[in-house]
Amino acid sequence: MSQEVIIVIPARMASIRFSGKPLASISGKTMIERVWRIGKAVASASGVVIATDHPTLKTFAEDFGATVLMTSPDCLTGTDRVAEAARLLGKPEAIFLSLQGNAVLTPPWVIEELLQAVLADSTIPMATCAVRLTGSSLSDFVFSKRGGSPTGTTVTFDKKGNALYFSKALIPYHPYEMNQHRPVYLHVGPYAYRFETLQQLDSLPEGLFEESERLEQLRALENGIPIRVIPVDYRGRTHASVYRRQDVPFIESIIAREGELL
Repeated sequence: MSQEVIIVIPARMASIRFSGKPLASISGKTMIERVWRIGKAVASASGVVIATDHPTLKTFAEDFGATVLMTSPDCLTGTDRVAEAARLLGKPEAIFLSLQGNAVLTPPWVIEELLQAVLADSTIPMATCAVRLTGSSLSDFVFSKRGGSPTGTTVTFDKKGNALYFSKALIPYHPYEMNQHRPVYLHVGPYAYRFETLQQLDSLPEGLFEESERLEQLRALENGIPIRVIPVDYRGRTHASVYRRQDVPFIESIIAREGELL
């Protein structure tokens, strides 16, 4: 019998940077529906659940056909909300994939690559994915970081593929910023967890580096939990997520240029 995979989309309305973000319209469709449809297109997933603490969002999502779980307003991170959803579902043998509610341009095949890696190796406690930046993508990213942009997280990993560090800074350092041989990997967000790993993370306090970088995955590394990084291919698509209201026009310009994912 194949292992069950459940995609959980953590979504909250009270974002400090962008209040009401899940219901923001992007090219005529709300953010939360876009992400839900991406999850539904992943072949390995047996179910897609939206986890929220807001009744308005619950009603809205159920109207377009989503399954919604109400979770505590005390969840500090998306990981905490996914962990609670996993407990509510009562499926300790399942793999849970956290698909961020702002990940409107994540291709389903990228999520599938991540899941297949975890399904194939039972020793992986959690995993995420990254894409190598080259050419104009690298140049544009370096330019944005030079200008102080907080958007975009880079990751370095060892020869086995286990993460060494995640940062909103540009890593690894290189004295010649535009060197095209510089191995810059952009972290692209979805996380796959074993149930026990998810619950362990939920029980741990916020870490020093997690607090400094505002990156919840650093809690795992600070506590010795390995994160496997799966390099993925966007097949010419552009990666972007919505963090601030001003990101919406940029996302819409990508959709206008490259077409809809689905």
